Amino acid sequence: MIAGLARVARALLPGDVALAVVDPRTAPPLVWPEEAPAMVGMVAARQREFAAGRAAIRTALRVLGAPPAAVPMGPDRAPLWPEGIVGSLSHIPSACLAVVAHAARFQSLGVDLEEGAALPEDLWDAILIPAERDWLATQPAPDRGGLARLIFSAKEAAYKAQYPLSRQVLEFSAMQIVPDPAAGRFDACFTGSAGPFRAGDRLDGQLACGGGWLMTVVAIPAVRSGASSR
Repeated sequence: MIAGLARVARALLPGDVALAVVDPRTAPPLVWPEEAPAMVGMVAARQREFAAGRAAIRTALRVLGAPPAAVPMGPDRAPLWPEGIVGSLSHIPSACLAVVAHAARFQSLGVDLEEGAALPEDLWDAILIPAERDWLATQPAPDRGGLARLIFSAKEAAYKAQYPLSRQVLEFSAMQIVPDPAAGRFDACFTGSAGPFRAGDRLDGQLACGGGWLMTVVAIPAVRSGASSR
């Protein structure tokens, strides 16, 4: 599974983004001293995920050609990336995925991994805006739960990508996801302003699913005009 996830992520990401996937169920690697305070109070499973995520980040940094470095957790619980590096991290119980790139090439990255189970219908109202519910209603009924999960994942990836630029924690209603599963992509459209983004701005995303999981990715290029359209 780890190798398959890495292959799919490599196909979704731009060539100048490095990645690594680590299985958190294996013996946990040691974290660096600067990272250890974040683990205080975590349950054992979460500690393993945290350690595996940091190991994945350092492997991805080496792939990028950057030196390995500590990546502590900030006050907002987001990773504090090394100077000149942008990145994103996501995990499911069986895999931690880290992606990194040089800040000269990308403003930010966002990645999300989800287990492929259908999103429970009692969560749809909290996550989906009316336009997304309308789109979902046009899809075959057996597919709707999985597509709702896809929309959730796309929002997670887009929110992670926008956060370093806006420094705003957005509600699910802050974006409309327009999925195109057949093409393996989606648009994430801002419904209001957030930092440098305005209502109608769009982020381009990529998606893939298989083997009981789904993955969504957003990469915002360093050139602002490539990040959105109005």
